[in-house]
Amino acid sequence: MRELRQAEALQRAVWGDGDLPDPADLMMVIQAEGGLVAGAFAESQLVGYVFAFPTRDPHIHHSHRLAVIDDVRGTGLGLRLKRYQRTWCLARGIDRIRWTFDPLQALNATLNIHRLGATASTYLEDYYGDMGGINAGLPSDRLLVEWDLRSPVVAALATNMPRPAQDTKPLPFALPEDLSDLFEQDPPRARDLNPSISRDLQVVIGPAPRPRPAARSATPSAARLRRRLRDRRLRPPGADLSLGPSISPVPDSSPTSCDR
Repeated sequence: MRELRQAEALQRAVWGDGDLPDPADLMMVIQAEGGLVAGAFAESQLVGYVFAFPTRDPHIHHSHRLAVIDDVRGTGLGLRLKRYQRTWCLARGIDRIRWTFDPLQALNATLNIHRLGATASTYLEDYYGDMGGINAGLPSDRLLVEWDLRSPVVAALATNMPRPAQDTKPLPFALPEDLSDLFEQDPPRARDLNPSISRDLQVVIGPAPRPRPAARSATPSAARLRRRLRDRRLRPPGADLSLGPSISPVPDSSPTSCDR
């Protein structure tokens, strides 16, 4: 639990006051039920982590949070955490990961679309409602990312190979370099950007599909739960800046926060 408490504190440091962190005990339980909490450590300090949970489809995970502290921004740590997440999921028969990101955050878009090879075809308007912390006062519109872990593009990028050719064309608008800085320096302009880009993106992508009713899932057996609890270690022993099954050291320009 000590390392999970560090993950809880890291959320407060990255997302700021007013954003409710995912509590350590919740992360522990989700991990025991097949989720992933993986972290990067510098000696004993947690400097970045990724948190994901299973969905109703056993082949799909939802990645809820990815964050690194300011001191390690620009080291590529966010990219390495996502690559670790891919490896972890593939080893367990999970071949697709979803998450959301703010379409106005250029660093996040660069990591998700260009560095990881994920795609986005769903625009979610005001997805989280009113938010606090670093997102206070901003709309919570999000793009839903689909990361096909076995696609040729994703596989090539994961091994630092050239990106395979794709039939693409640029979108007819530009993102601000740093939305957070823009919001601090010119709040009215930052607020005005969202409706404009929101309209443009929804023209390109279209409205979000209606959610399907959730299917019932079988209760896991006691033996399966015991196996999962045995695997609940946060990182491999002897690791310094390492990644492990639950919090576990991993590194281009990394955003402070990405998923969510």
